[in-house]
Amino acid sequence: MPADDRATPNLQIFADANEVAHAAARRFAELAREGVETNGRFSVALAGGSTPKRVYELLAGEEFGARLDWSGVHIFFGDERCVPPDHADSNYRMANEALLSRVALPEQNVHRMRGEGDAVANARLYEDELRGYFGDTTAWPEFDLIMLGMGDDGHTASLFPGTHALGVRTAWVTANWVEKFDTYRVTLTAPAINHARHVMFIVTGAGKAERLEEVIHGAPEPERLPSQLIQPRAGALAWFLDEAAAAKLKGKDEG
Repeated sequence: MPADDRATPNLQIFADANEVAHAAARRFAELAREGVETNGRFSVALAGGSTPKRVYELLAGEEFGARLDWSGVHIFFGDERCVPPDHADSNYRMANEALLSRVALPEQNVHRMRGEGDAVANARLYEDELRGYFGDTTAWPEFDLIMLGMGDDGHTASLFPGTHALGVRTAWVTANWVEKFDTYRVTLTAPAINHARHVMFIVTGAGKAERLEEVIHGAPEPERLPSQLIQPRAGALAWFLDEAAAAKLKGKDEG
């Protein structure tokens, strides 16, 4: 993946994390309305983390919560920690408390990624779940939207530097052993993410600035910087950033 083969990134830069969250919520709502009106349903894979949590709280609030047709929204997850759904570290628990339990979302529209039990089996189960929704004969899932964060080590979803999942080319979902946490994670694979219609990174804080600059403008090193693997084949990729995270990108290619 030569550096000059990468598309110019679409950078959406806002004053602070709160403005980022509002902008991301508005974009979610726009895409959800479009998907439901056009196709009768909208599929989104949620991210974990503090900034996405604020997006979910906004979506459940007065501005969006009662104005979206949640009956057509299908909620999936980009990754999950190997913990029960009521555990403090569970991505599902966070999303449920911030959004899912607060809107008129049919129970069958929530496609939880299991964290409890065997990670390899859970990855297979989730791929089966996705195939049931998108169609078993399709080569790849085509989410309407995948929401992602980026860790300060350059990981996204549970695609961590130097891990097995980075080389997975055919599975939609995989169990990924993460040595630094001494545990498995269950995650969508990079090819599955790259077949989405829209991918939205949400990155905030000065602590991410240096790594973000490396991911976007540095040499291609996806084994070290897994977020570089996210290059949608035909979909749109946008980075929702605050000024602090984008500090080292100024003057290069703001979109």
